[in-house]
Amino acid sequence: MGSETELSFAEDLQLAEVMRLRVQSLQQKGQKRQDGERLLLPHESVYRLDFSQQDLSFLRWNTSLRGTGRFTVTGICQLWTPDLTNLMTRQLLEPIGQFWRNAGDAEDSPIKCLEADIQEFGERIAELAKVRKVMYFLFAFKEGATKEKISCSLTFHKNH
Repeated sequence: MGSETELSFAEDLQLAEVMRLRVQSLQQKGQKRQDGERLLLPHESVYRLDFSQQDLSFLRWNTSLRGTGRFTVTGICQLWTPDLTNLMTRQLLEPIGQFWRNAGDAEDSPIKCLEADIQEFGERIAELAKVRKVMYFLFAFKEGATKEKISCSLTFHKNH
């Protein structure tokens, strides 16, 4: 019988900085992004999940948001080596996780999400964990959500 494990998303400040410098460099040189390249936007940051165990079954997302706003979580597939290559749009996984609380919603009301999408996304993450030790994600913060106001983790069932 396996047990549960909770993995928290950790912000990768170093990697986010590398991506921000790429944007800055292009702007300074007046160059355009590479065809199909995905640049980091000002309201985004890079997060990672480290898999100490790789035989996992997805159980649930654990998310919270103080106040109102929206945040999205986009997975990056395993072909990205951030120190060597630019992020390309084709490396972004679908579906994405979308979480929000609207103005007028009670502060203690559950955070809203697209249930089917986050279920499928969680299952894809568990699949990729079988072949990955680490996985990267883009978090986007909108409409008043900030990284200080959210918490986000995943709970998995350990299969062994």
